[in-house]
Amino acid sequence: MLLAVDVGNTQTTIGLFDGSDLKVSWRVATNARDTGDEIAVLLESLLRLDGFTRGAVTGIAVSSVVPRLGGEYAAMARAWFGVEALVVGPGVKTGMPILTDDPRQVGPDLIVGAVAAYEAYGGPCIVVDFGTATTVAAVSRAGEYLGLAIAPGIEVSLDALAARAARLNKVELEEPECVIGKNTVQAMQSGAIYGFAGQVDGIVRRMRKELRADAVSVATGGLATLMFGHTTTLDNLDPQLTLRGLEIIYRLNQD
Repeated sequence: MLLAVDVGNTQTTIGLFDGSDLKVSWRVATNARDTGDEIAVLLESLLRLDGFTRGAVTGIAVSSVVPRLGGEYAAMARAWFGVEALVVGPGVKTGMPILTDDPRQVGPDLIVGAVAAYEAYGGPCIVVDFGTATTVAAVSRAGEYLGLAIAPGIEVSLDALAARAARLNKVELEEPECVIGKNTVQAMQSGAIYGFAGQVDGIVRRMRKELRADAVSVATGGLATLMFGHTTTLDNLDPQLTLRGLEIIYRLNQD
């Protein structure tokens, strides 16, 4: 079975595949200081939680936006699972040409998500990832990664607002009861949810115009479920998109 790990700046998503079938998945906080041994203990605990053992894992694929952790996962895979981890990066086959000015600058999580979206929905397609940053990536009809837009993430923006405005405090990011907030908490929640929904809708519309096609769109990332219903341009919700992309890329590199 394949253990797929997508390490984000804030959260790490982990999935266990039997072939192309995602059997179980977990989402945990990312700790940039974790060692390979600590990662192994966490993974074994998660596997046992759902009735699996370390011996069930025959392959590991990793996408990490935290460079240090990519190395820790690779070392952990050798020491604890006896396998060589596939860490997505330069030299790894993805099946997707990267048509940006410097392909090395494109985060592995963005490529993994784009690969999965293209296989699932075809092209052209647009991938919106609601994470620490909100990213909107475009893939051509021919399956080429064209580029993206990057905006501050919703929670990052709320934290910055609370830090810079003396009379505003940090609030929980929850669906507001109304657009017209009756108190400061509701007002901040409304501004975050509907403001970012409008931002995404605006970018997706402009990308579709630039692509000259009604490109199918898909939302993923930790906040995708919260945001999806408040947008008008997002067609599909797939919180496990990056895990599916890792499975595809792992399989491609076994040939």
